[in-house]
Amino acid sequence: MNNFALGKYMPLDSIIHRMDPRAKIGAMLLLMVAIFIPAGYIGYAVIAVLIITAVFLSKLRLNFIWRSVKPMMFMLLFLWIINVLVLRTGYVMFTVFGFKVYSDAIFQTLFIIIRLLLMIIVTTILTATTKPLELTLGIEDLLTPFKVIHVPAHEIAMMISIALRFIPTLIEETNRIIKAQTSRGVDLDEGTLKEKLMAILALIVPLFVSAFQRAEELANAMEARGYIPNRPRTRYKQLEMTFKDYVLLLLSTLILILNICIWKGFI
Repeated sequence: MNNFALGKYMPLDSIIHRMDPRAKIGAMLLLMVAIFIPAGYIGYAVIAVLIITAVFLSKLRLNFIWRSVKPMMFMLLFLWIINVLVLRTGYVMFTVFGFKVYSDAIFQTLFIIIRLLLMIIVTTILTATTKPLELTLGIEDLLTPFKVIHVPAHEIAMMISIALRFIPTLIEETNRIIKAQTSRGVDLDEGTLKEKLMAILALIVPLFVSAFQRAEELANAMEARGYIPNRPRTRYKQLEMTFKDYVLLLLSTLILILNICIWKGFI
């Protein structure tokens, strides 16, 4: 769990780090929509090229990206097995011990896996290159137009940023509790199903207690500093879009349009 990377900010000096958070959030949303458009392998390849370029420009190490993807490997493998067992359409690709594996089971699962991997990597790039405070300011600015219908933009942005900020903290806390329980003789790997459930319960209860305690301490610290959610606030740092931010948004928009054209058969 110490290798968990999603939600962790990496303080590096790169062109992606220096971009406006609103541009990065907007590009992420555009790419997310493009990922869900069934544009085939060509569309996914175009998205992958942009994402790989962003990874290298952000100076993030490949093992850091792998650490964000690794926790999903078990779920992806489980999804592949389920689809192979359930989907019985298409042509037979090969037979394993008398069991026929059909083409739709392979290709549909492959499409889902590619989508999930691209989504995870895009989210990792955003959280790894954007400070929590900048992320809060960017989300708040993007939600500002919805204030006319009484949407609490600042409160929503604050909750999202706090949630992202405390993902690594909760992972570290879980690892600490596991070590403490192991030193007391709790075995999370061996034993019957009932024993494993009791061991997991012994892990979850102190984790929830610790999370609630941290939430209370954070609330007290914010109140002590005079934080009032519904009051007008000033900013020390003002966000300003530059040329490279508009280029990122333009590229993301073009990729979305390209995928729509491929999907509709215009290309």
